[in-house]
Amino acid sequence: MLYLDIVTPRKGAFSDEVESVLVPGSEGELGILPAHAPLVTSLRPGELRYSKDGRETSLAIGTGVVEISGDHVSVLTDMVLADSEIDQSSVEEALERARKAIAEKQGDPDEVAVHEISILKSLAQLQVKRRKHSKEL
Repeated sequence: MLYLDIVTPRKGAFSDEVESVLVPGSEGELGILPAHAPLVTSLRPGELRYSKDGRETSLAIGTGVVEISGDHVSVLTDMVLADSEIDQSSVEEALERARKAIAEKQGDPDEVAVHEISILKSLAQLQVKRRKHSKEL
């Protein structure tokens, strides 16, 4: 078993024993099983999935870092949302606003980067929401 802690600047979001974890690392998805080698890497916005008692749970996460030490996985992120916390229409509106902002701010790389992160976070939320909806069908 692994012990998974997910923490945001505002709260501890999740803390429990799990069987496996899949995180969106900066270089691609990273699968974590018990006895994983120690590692610290950055996270990109995306979908974190973990398995507990044979059931998979998906969460939308933002930027941050993951640290693996022994059988302990610590995820420090600026956003973590479960399916029930995601309002799909609001996320789609935010996604459209960010895309428009990028089109208008093409000359300012700092502003474009901020909006690109916003887009990735929105896409992560939609992915979690759609995964939950497809499982219900």
